[in-house]
Amino acid sequence: MLLDSSHRRSFIGGSDAQIIMGDDQEKLVRLWREKRGEIAPQDLSQELIVQLGKITEDLNRSWYERTSGHTVEDVQRKVRHPVHKWMGATLDGRVEQTGAVFGAKFMLPWNFSEEVAAEKHMAQLQHNMWVIAARAAELSIITGGGRWVEIKIHADPLYQHLLLTAERRFWRCVQTGEPPVLFNIETPRPRFEAVKTVDISASTEWADLAATYLRTLEAHGEHEAAKADLKKAMPQDAKEATGHGVKAKRSKSDAISFDSYSMEGSDAPVQ
Repeated sequence: MLLDSSHRRSFIGGSDAQIIMGDDQEKLVRLWREKRGEIAPQDLSQELIVQLGKITEDLNRSWYERTSGHTVEDVQRKVRHPVHKWMGATLDGRVEQTGAVFGAKFMLPWNFSEEVAAEKHMAQLQHNMWVIAARAAELSIITGGGRWVEIKIHADPLYQHLLLTAERRFWRCVQTGEPPVLFNIETPRPRFEAVKTVDISASTEWADLAATYLRTLEAHGEHEAAKADLKKAMPQDAKEATGHGVKAKRSKSDAISFDSYSMEGSDAPVQ
């Protein structure tokens, strides 16, 4: 038996997008049942992290405005996509000066990174950007460790195409009653603006690669200089030139490439 229509939701929102693009089948089916009015929306009043996010949202927004010098408008504004009416969003806000979607989040400090934060909220932000035709989003994060982080994320057409495809498929399931399945595709890694400087001295991988880079830097420079001089030394009317272990070939586009060959026994190029 279906619940009262007041419990139904008539559109897909940003938080729904995260579930639709996620990897939890149980959550996806629950969302589908909510949209069909078969069960009530999940009660999040006892979820501490969710409540912390709500309580700190005003502080988050004011801190962003104070730090960036920008103004956030359209706070908690409810909007629908002008064409796909089943797509909607309740905005944390919109940056007046740039038109960017504003997202206010609270995250725990353990293992926090900008990359993880951007990926976690990417579906929601890309969804909201698509709904209001914004070209960027400002993700404002307060962590439980007393840290504030700002991340700028650009609209990603490929990601949004996959997002729209997955949401359209899910909404069709809501309308037909067919149970949904996970979209199950590896979405492209979204790009976001790099804004931080880090000390990576503790990484052993970085240390090994840095040592190799420094050790070969001078030799690499000499190698590139020698290639440039060899190109100048090759006769203009020569299609191919060989000598002293180096073979040069000129292509039809006049590009010159080099190979080494063994001078012991034959002049055949080294395979």
